[in-house]
Amino acid sequence: MTTPATDAPRTLHKTISSHKGAVNVVRYAKGAAKYGLSGGRDRLIKLWNRETAMEIKTYSGHGYEVLCLDVAHDNSKFASCGGDRIAYVWDVTSGETIRRFHGHAGRINVVALNADSSVLASGSYDSTVRLWDLRSQSRQAIQTLDDARDSIMSVYVGATEIITGSVDGYVRSYDIRKGQLNTDLIGFPVSSIQPTDDSVSLLIGTLDSTIRLMDRANGAMLNTFKGHVNKDYSTKACFGYGQASVICGDEEGRVWSWDLLTATPMGTQPPPKVHEKVITWVEHHPTSSGDMMTASADGTVKIWRS
Repeated sequence: MTTPATDAPRTLHKTISSHKGAVNVVRYAKGAAKYGLSGGRDRLIKLWNRETAMEIKTYSGHGYEVLCLDVAHDNSKFASCGGDRIAYVWDVTSGETIRRFHGHAGRINVVALNADSSVLASGSYDSTVRLWDLRSQSRQAIQTLDDARDSIMSVYVGATEIITGSVDGYVRSYDIRKGQLNTDLIGFPVSSIQPTDDSVSLLIGTLDSTIRLMDRANGAMLNTFKGHVNKDYSTKACFGYGQASVICGDEEGRVWSWDLLTATPMGTQPPPKVHEKVITWVEHHPTSSGDMMTASADGTVKIWRS
């Protein structure tokens, strides 16, 4: 049964203002856990309760700003990256780093764990994606994907494939089992990618103020979503509840949402400004309806409910 498209949650539940400077990323803990993680320009990662906005723990160790986080399937650990060219893996409870992976020649824009958190992928300004085996004690990358010609901005790690988005305007899909690479030229810097649950389509955010839904079988564009301003900063596009809608924050501090099938914007046009500066990250809860978080360069994380 298809989920009907609903507007993005727009009732402010809580505001978290404990970061000093821009917040670059905000992520949900997995499953029913009521926690969130955020990372920012202050080089800190913070764990907090999504219901109360109470801070639980601060993780410090980065020497430069934190750009991306990914939480393990069992919430026992998470990965982080940023300006210091090192991919970190942290123990949630102790607050200590379990692993630090060196090898990139530039800042790391994105980290992504696979489903069982045995492999970590890191994508960098140096145009490469490196894969790290978390079960091995080796400090060397098990594989380096070096086909991109510019900074890697987004990475997805599936069971048998890795998808990357780069400033060079290409989406690259690596079939791990067959050793094949498929490339799709989007033509504009790719800032975010997210496949549908069935892996048939791919949501692609690009720096021409456009989000595209691409058929992965033939590269055809199924839909384009427009209205938001996104030309200079990496802002993450995502699916709304039930993958029936598309949500994105923009450089004017607005949260946009569209019906996935019709690409019609939902809610007030233009949407109200809810952050003072660019929205760097937006994420809808993967399984709960009416539950969304935004992070912004204005130094806040906001939790939204329907």
